[in-house]
Amino acid sequence: MASTTQFLISLPPKPPYLLSYSSPSKPRFINITCCLSIQQARNDQTTSSGSNALNGLRVAFAAGGTGGHIYPAVAIADELKLVNPTSEILFLGRPNSMESTAIPSAHFEFKSIPAVKLVRPFFSLRNLLLPYFLIKSITKCFTLLSKFEPHLVVGTGGYVSFPVCLAALLKGIKVVIQEQNSVPGIANRFLSLFADLVFVAFNSTVQSFPRKEKCVVCGNPVRLSLKNSVSKAVSRLHFFPWLEKMEGSSEEIKVILVLGGSLGANAVNIALLNVYSQLLLEHENWFIIWQTGVESFNEMESLVRSHPRLLLAPL
Repeated sequence: MASTTQFLISLPPKPPYLLSYSSPSKPRFINITCCLSIQQARNDQTTSSGSNALNGLRVAFAAGGTGGHIYPAVAIADELKLVNPTSEILFLGRPNSMESTAIPSAHFEFKSIPAVKLVRPFFSLRNLLLPYFLIKSITKCFTLLSKFEPHLVVGTGGYVSFPVCLAALLKGIKVVIQEQNSVPGIANRFLSLFADLVFVAFNSTVQSFPRKEKCVVCGNPVRLSLKNSVSKAVSRLHFFPWLEKMEGSSEEIKVILVLGGSLGANAVNIALLNVYSQLLLEHENWFIIWQTGVESFNEMESLVRSHPRLLLAPL
């Protein structure tokens, strides 16, 4: 039977609150009851006082670089606002980036911080000024966090997470990490040493973190906008409107969605480029939606022959 573990978030001067999750004996098989549910401490006797205190909950998110880091953070923020509409949310990210447009579009407050990017290989001359830019970014994050005064900072990976979470740790703010990939990146791997909890999507990912007892396997967050159920027929007509005029049953139609991540994947694009024509020729009931990524869209569009059962999209 799973035991209940409680994670303390200090919210002075109000009573403490608990971020709760249920865990079995082995951390890699932890079963989440509610990843970000806030519950009242046991020493608080009244329900009404707990509800009032939740009104002051503030959470800052460090998310940027790619959609793989940004949208899980948006999903968590959506859920927080759904559970408690009075929660205050702040996103920190780079200026003139994907997050600088995606976050405001999701109706969350966004503040930009100086970009810090680690160039590979690590001993590249381009990394000589890395300490300077890192200190500059941490200083800016420290200032923004001091103004916002979050009770919790959530880092979802990428270069943006590093200075934000370091600034939070310096301020003594609780930090949790959310890792979407099977293998964590440098930022999350390092920050996991100091984070209070690490939420991961796969059981195997736990082995990639040095402090496995901190890991919580909970899958990847899904945005509320994607949870609205839509029938297959409606979805097909959205992407292929001409199907409405097609005679006969559409039950045999199969739509194949090819994803290479928010920025696209060159290996996936090249592989599909070599086989898409043959697939459509051999299977007359197959339809392909091919997400190329923004950077590869123009190139793929110039190489791919137009086909009524093929749809190319940058995102």
